[in-house]
Amino acid sequence: MTLSDMMLNIKVILPMTVLVVWSCILLLVDLFIPKGRKSWTALLAALGLIVCLGITISQAGWFSSGFNGMVVYDGFSFFLTILFLGSGLAGIAVAFDYLKRMDINHSEYYTLLLFSISGMILMSQANDLIVIFLALELLSIPLYVLSGIARPKVESEEAALKYFLMGAFAGGFVVFGVALVFGATGTTNLGAIVTAVNTNLANIQLLTIGAALILVGMGFKVAVVPFHMWTPDVYQGAPSAVSAFMSVGAKAAGFAALLRIFITALPSLASELTMIFWAIAALTMFLGNVVAIAQGNIKRMLAYSSIAHAGYIMMALVPFGNRAVSPEIISASLFYLVAYALTSFGAWAVVIALEKAEGGGLSLNDYAGLGRKYPLLAACMAVFMLSFTGIPPTLGFMGKFYLFRTVIEGGYMGLALIGVFTSLISAYYYLRVIVIMYMKDGEPDARKEFWVRFTAVAAAVLVVVLSLAAEPLLTLASKAVLTIF
Repeated sequence: MTLSDMMLNIKVILPMTVLVVWSCILLLVDLFIPKGRKSWTALLAALGLIVCLGITISQAGWFSSGFNGMVVYDGFSFFLTILFLGSGLAGIAVAFDYLKRMDINHSEYYTLLLFSISGMILMSQANDLIVIFLALELLSIPLYVLSGIARPKVESEEAALKYFLMGAFAGGFVVFGVALVFGATGTTNLGAIVTAVNTNLANIQLLTIGAALILVGMGFKVAVVPFHMWTPDVYQGAPSAVSAFMSVGAKAAGFAALLRIFITALPSLASELTMIFWAIAALTMFLGNVVAIAQGNIKRMLAYSSIAHAGYIMMALVPFGNRAVSPEIISASLFYLVAYALTSFGAWAVVIALEKAEGGGLSLNDYAGLGRKYPLLAACMAVFMLSFTGIPPTLGFMGKFYLFRTVIEGGYMGLALIGVFTSLISAYYYLRVIVIMYMKDGEPDARKEFWVRFTAVAAAVLVVVLSLAAEPLLTLASKAVLTIF
């Protein structure tokens, strides 16, 4: 390998490399930070994300591959890297005061967060099934630890154990699926898999089984039915700041892998897998929204809401074998992930503002009177609930509009109608939160913590403003597709 090849390889993964090195240095620097000033670690972690964000933006429009085609830098990875780094900054913002309040202000929290983000970035760049598995473990293992960082709180330890066991189980499916795909095609490179299929050198039956196992493993990560069982318990037991980050970052990374694998490498399996995707999407939308109605705990409600939104994105993947709509599938999914990320982080910020150190403030009834006592927080929460439902003028409405349009263009009108129907179901429990805030009397107690409130207000403003000027974001999502095909 020449020096120029080595430099190219480093440049391809430069944002991730910088973030990993920064995380390792932060571990050492933290040893010399006084115990009473551990907030410096959070500021240094945020600075690392900002540096990586600058590096990523400086590479906009550049396309290349490295490590013999195992990783790529393209518009798709650029878009998602920006999303992951932004999610990391939001994750630090909501955790900054929350960790102190809950007496779990462990400085390694931020280092683990950075390591998880580096795994997400690698996931978006992975062009090889082995790299996808490595990225999956790199993003997941820190999240297992973060879920249990509130120890010795039993709920947090239980959440970490459940998440770890289910994650390890899912990882086994992915590894077995990768092995079968390799046995069927003789390669794990996504581009080489396409070549093997097109030249009739692949065992289609074995490839289909391998792809199905990968779908099962990634289905656990994005929490679609029937692989969703861990989600409500983990979201409820883990610290809310962790649940907020997990609901966005892990889901976006999982869908990044699904989009890259099935649309770019396995469109030939559409006839075998399309109905499986259809059934998973329909069941996920229906179960997530229906079960959310019965939840009295806001964290569990948001967990089932997260499941339902995974179903909406999965719905766009149903016509993955149709090359005519493949670009629209990816761009609509990326657009929806941004809409969901802003809405979800904002909603979790409001939850964190009301949560008490002893665990109170998480019942829906605890939001009674919020509109009278904290009008700004209530207005933000109302915007997020409307966006989750898909009511204009919110970014959630625009996201669902583009998703449903893509599904209809792919020839699945019935599935789009199921999406619309389940959105109507979701209106019941989302609007219920607004009714409780404005039409019931109560004395809620919200913390006046700057970064939590800033996150909620900024997210609410972006959700509304970007819905009124959605064209630039959709154009950026569309450009992210061009380098994939």
